[in-house]
Amino acid sequence: MKKLIFNTNSNNVAATITRMALGIVLFTHGAQKLLGWYGGYGFGGTMDYFTQKVGLPWVVGFLVIVIEFCGSLSLILGFASRLWSLAIFFLTFGIIQTTHLQYGFFMNWFGNQKGEGIEYFLLMLGLAASLILSGSGKFSIDSFLIKTKPGKRYHELSLTEEDVVAGALR
Repeated sequence: MKKLIFNTNSNNVAATITRMALGIVLFTHGAQKLLGWYGGYGFGGTMDYFTQKVGLPWVVGFLVIVIEFCGSLSLILGFASRLWSLAIFFLTFGIIQTTHLQYGFFMNWFGNQKGEGIEYFLLMLGLAASLILSGSGKFSIDSFLIKTKPGKRYHELSLTEEDVVAGALR
């Protein structure tokens, strides 16, 4: 289980870029909800909105805040990126289903729609899915937690031909 959650290729710079992009963008949203930064309402205001206006159960609203804030910090640090990315993937899917699907594809750039479309959230899904497959990459806590034995290679969960062939030969 430890290998599944923390395993990563410590030379994968693309995963590092993906992890940092998703973490930084999501951090601002989590900080709005938890701390009231960047014009947000903080924990109390956000929980009131989720439970009273949106009608979410308290635990779901709480998980949204925890995933966005703690998950984003964990991604930035490269800690358990696969696990947090899976949580972010399902969170984003839920946000699309409950709030944004009805407004179509495009974001509301010119204020012509009643709400935001799903294009931003599709990018979030793609970034999270990529990290579920690749792990944290270079400059991550995960790369220090999983030390490979000399000469032993742990394959990433990826769709490259090399990994598929190597996996078939095991």
